[in-house]
Amino acid sequence: MRGAAGGMRQSAVVPVLTVVAAIVVLWYGLAVVLNAQWAHDQAARDGRTLGARALVVETLGQERPKLPAPHQVVAELWKTTATVPVSSKRSLVYHAWVTLAATLAGFGLGAGLGVVLAALIVHGRTMDASVMPWVIASQTVPILAIAPMIIVVLNSVGVTGLLPKAIISMYLSFFPVVVGMVQGLRSPEPMLLDQMRTWNASRWQVFLRLRWPAALPWLFASLKVAVAASLVGAIIGELPTGAVAGLGARMLSGSYYGQTVQIWAALVMASICAAGLVGLVALVERLAFAAMGGRRT
Repeated sequence: MRGAAGGMRQSAVVPVLTVVAAIVVLWYGLAVVLNAQWAHDQAARDGRTLGARALVVETLGQERPKLPAPHQVVAELWKTTATVPVSSKRSLVYHAWVTLAATLAGFGLGAGLGVVLAALIVHGRTMDASVMPWVIASQTVPILAIAPMIIVVLNSVGVTGLLPKAIISMYLSFFPVVVGMVQGLRSPEPMLLDQMRTWNASRWQVFLRLRWPAALPWLFASLKVAVAASLVGAIIGELPTGAVAGLGARMLSGSYYGQTVQIWAALVMASICAAGLVGLVALVERLAFAAMGGRRT
């Protein structure tokens, strides 16, 4: 059994590493192509002609490239995480924590709102007919358009700091939870629901003993989507506020000064944070199913 499990893990790692290698190769190729014009222009000003090898060296070592090479992004990540104090405003760890605080707050609000709305929709035809269409319609409004409005309205009543970003984060994260939980709470077979009625179970008992356990796989699948969307919402919430801290603020300052390496380092850090948050939800999922005596594959 252990040998089989080890073989399965190895078979899962190889495709992932293959895809990563392909992305890195493609990334380097695009960096050479996109940065080539600047290198040729610089060589022409100096009266030089670039060969293929010199062109590659020039394009992959520019200070402000159109597309940074992977090693430049890695170097920037190392410099801004390992060589500066965590409390420094030049540290990506500091900026990531600011964004994660808003992300977790928004995720908590969005997950709670999503579960409550789903329970009300499943147990009430009026809620299903009146609320569900508005839940779906809410996602047709571009978040980039509504985020500045939320910031301005909340600022006008003196609400600043973490809460406006958390609300924008909640706006993006509650929708997948609502949709997933509605499906999950409706997933028990009619025969099981009829059996609960024959036992004279109340709605609350049916919810706790049947609907909620059946909805857990749907819940955790939705939470994985929601936590990633919550991070996106927190970053977007930092853009229209002129924030000086957070990954969104780091990207914005990089765009102001043409520091594309800084922008890409912040993007990669955001991806690392998203992967960590999804992994944390997956860990909670495993623990929850283990406590219930089940197993997730």
